[in-house]
Amino acid sequence: MDHGLGDVAGKVTTLKRNRQLSLIAVLVTLLSALGIVFLTQGSAQAHGVAMSPGSRTYLCYQDAKTSTGALVPTNPACAAAVAQSGTTPLYNWFAVLDSNAAGRTSGYVPDGTLCSAGNKSPYDFSSYNAARDDWPRTHLTSGSTIQLQYSNWAQHPGTFHIYVTKPGWSPTTPLAWADLDAIGTSTNPPAVGSPGTDGGHYYWDQALPSGRTGNALLFIQWVRSDSNENFFSCSDIAFDGGHGEVTGIHNGSTTPPTSQPPTSEPPTSQPPTSQPPTSTPPTSQPPTSMPPVDGACMAMYSVTNSWSGGFQASVEVMNHGTTPSSHWTVTWKPGDGTQISSLWNGVLTTSGGNASVANAAYNGTIAPDGNTTFGFTANSSSGITLPNGSITCTFS
Repeated sequence: MDHGLGDVAGKVTTLKRNRQLSLIAVLVTLLSALGIVFLTQGSAQAHGVAMSPGSRTYLCYQDAKTSTGALVPTNPACAAAVAQSGTTPLYNWFAVLDSNAAGRTSGYVPDGTLCSAGNKSPYDFSSYNAARDDWPRTHLTSGSTIQLQYSNWAQHPGTFHIYVTKPGWSPTTPLAWADLDAIGTSTNPPAVGSPGTDGGHYYWDQALPSGRTGNALLFIQWVRSDSNENFFSCSDIAFDGGHGEVTGIHNGSTTPPTSQPPTSEPPTSQPPTSQPPTSTPPTSQPPTSMPPVDGACMAMYSVTNSWSGGFQASVEVMNHGTTPSSHWTVTWKPGDGTQISSLWNGVLTTSGGNASVANAAYNGTIAPDGNTTFGFTANSSSGITLPNGSITCTFS
């Protein structure tokens, strides 16, 4: 277990070039200036924050979700964060990141900005640093072992460094590195659920410190081993004998997760029962290239025109992987009362209220760092132009 804040940086080995998100930040700024909406994307780079105990961005997102797809928080702290930073960061609740952190902690990420990745994310999470005691909170028991769940919006290898604030810390004071005690690490934990979804997550057993009472904060820095990119997560908790109950969302509380902590770390693979042969001739010609890995596909949805009873939208599909794509699919749930009337540069299918667009015969191949675009017009009886929830993108 690593108990030193400054030791984290020395444990990171960069295995490949870090993919900068500065271009995305420029696009967000430009699109905002033009009145175009930037929504949640499917897997692009690694993304994730704690889901249980839930981070500020994750629980504020849960608090704010509505049936129309709009985000309208009821929690006072979440509402203040949206008033300051807008809803775009909350749609991207999983992207509290710094592309160049490389495991650095104190002296690199300034005190008071830990919950916003030092304000280095392409989205403005600065409002989630607010020192106040009314953030959504998860209730836990001191000395117990919990199953910690962390979003795997995109899967990558790396180590999670877990900290809890020291006794006597107050949520009404800005969070500083000196306020934290390291309580554990987890390297390449198992995962369940699909990347690029609201429910997929890593999980591991985490022992909580004994002899604690009152409010505290659980802080996690996810240090990727294949990139300089790091993710930061702040979860408000209370040591009051709770078992994962969440308060402060939807004007009330929720029950703890239904999943139980694993009794032991499941193995990633089973050993062979006998010595395998040194080589086996292939039964068919192997492919000349592998499909892009999970986390390569990203979709950006923007409304380009609107009128009474309808609108036009454009979706840009981007390849942030290192190999060309062969096929892509973008899926989302249109807003209530929305029906797509025409579509170009893709093949539309609908099922269960979801719309899926696959590539046309001529635009399935996207080079690394390349992109293609499809568009559509839609009728909307409700006037809603945005998707209801996330928009996901996958390569196959």
